[in-house]
Amino acid sequence: MAISFHTEDIRFILKEKRKIKAWIESCITSEHLHCGDITIILCSDDYLLKMNQTHLNHDFYTDIITFNYNSTKISGDLFISVDRVKDNAKTNQVSFENEIYRVIIHGVMHLCGYNDKKISEKKQMKIQEDKCLKKLKVKL
Repeated sequence: MAISFHTEDIRFILKEKRKIKAWIESCITSEHLHCGDITIILCSDDYLLKMNQTHLNHDFYTDIITFNYNSTKISGDLFISVDRVKDNAKTNQVSFENEIYRVIIHGVMHLCGYNDKKISEKKQMKIQEDKCLKKLKVKL
């Protein structure tokens, strides 16, 4: 099992990677699941927009796209727009760090099987995100 971090077309350094890895593993374990290979790719709005258009036929900006490769373990790629996260943080009046953690765990929860298409699913996703963010002791 490995959780790794990469960047595409931006210069960005995510702090406290060891802490984030342990946190992600803890959240997956609390779902009674096993962590596999997860890659977190931090990128720009334009990079993620192109991926959204190419792979999902969506022509809009988003903060995250999750590609789920689960087999017997939770595995996948999380593409996260740092630009979107910065805008979300301003809009939601939270720190960038709080917002990046929220977006990361949102993607992880998708890998764990949670969806957010319906209102009821969004509520459940939010509950799971908040539960995980409390483990990291992030201000909600």
